[in-house]
Amino acid sequence: MKEGWEYKKLGDITTTINGLWTGKKPPFKTVAVVRNTNFTKDCNLDMSNIAFIDVEERQYATRKLVYGDIIIEKSGGSDKQPVGRPVLFEISDGDYSFSNFTSTLRIKNTKEIIPRFLHKALYEAYLRGETFKMQSKTTGIHNLDFKAYNKLLIPTPPISEQQRIVEELDLLSSIIEKKKAQLNELDNLAQSLFYEMFNEEFAIKQNWRKCHVGDVYKFQYGKGNKIPEDKGNYLCYGSNGVVGHHTTFNSEDAPIIGHIGAYAGIVNWGIGKHYVTYNGVICKLKEDCNNPIYGYYMLKSQDYLNIAKRGGAQPFVSYDLLEEPTIYVPPLGLQNQFASKIEAIEHQKELIKQSIKEVETLYNSRMDFWFN
Repeated sequence: MKEGWEYKKLGDITTTINGLWTGKKPPFKTVAVVRNTNFTKDCNLDMSNIAFIDVEERQYATRKLVYGDIIIEKSGGSDKQPVGRPVLFEISDGDYSFSNFTSTLRIKNTKEIIPRFLHKALYEAYLRGETFKMQSKTTGIHNLDFKAYNKLLIPTPPISEQQRIVEELDLLSSIIEKKKAQLNELDNLAQSLFYEMFNEEFAIKQNWRKCHVGDVYKFQYGKGNKIPEDKGNYLCYGSNGVVGHHTTFNSEDAPIIGHIGAYAGIVNWGIGKHYVTYNGVICKLKEDCNNPIYGYYMLKSQDYLNIAKRGGAQPFVSYDLLEEPTIYVPPLGLQNQFASKIEAIEHQKELIKQSIKEVETLYNSRMDFWFN
């Protein structure tokens, strides 16, 4: 504990409000309801898939979210992700509430503690594993013991000190987000470069060889591939098919396409001599006259993901649809030029990824310093 700081129990500085259910007795009101699915792994609020639910007006009257509320994941979680994630609600207008799998903490006196400071204190406690100790498991659902949670000791330094700490941590967070945005921009640049260099109009003018994807690639289905004991070092495992993303273009590796399930149609790199489950397909070049990096981006340019989305309840890409698309094969020299540019982009990405790790380490260190 910091010398000179005052520490108070969470339940003494906040009021707990339980979430609401879908309405059963009229009159009803349609409101946007924050659910567990709106919580990101790093405890931010993602409103991109907000649900609108008809709730009882009398229940909503006492459960309307206000700016500065902190919503806690009360039930849910998993064996790998403990329950208890906190997210900060910072929307001033509109009708918003929260589901019965969550509870909301409302600060009693914002002159004593500010919402952004409390949110970071609760986030650090979550990272430290405090909520893991407070969860119970019933019928596969993890539940947070809120009585124990409200006994958490929260630092309450002077407001000016709280604001300074929040500004420091927010600055580090913004640096991380900007660097992640740079990674996305580089990914978009790589894909745009492919379409610029290998568009169909240019291919026809240059009289490039026309063929099917199946003439260039041999597809090796997952059923016969060996699964190593150390699954943690590989992109595929269990029934999930394609997971993760690895863009270090090792000559021993090759592209993989998700075949069945949630990852059907997704093209990733980094399987090669390793293994793949029943739900993935390894892509092996038939001809040495094709650059594997060009081949990978060519596969990514196909419509496999949208084909899988049309597969109904169980998305899939049939074997014939993998081989069927028509492509134009550019000269090897042009493929190599493209590959060199991609390798330069990947080098920049690796530098940014390393920088992100360094800032994240600093952020976690400062969180631990202030709150642990």
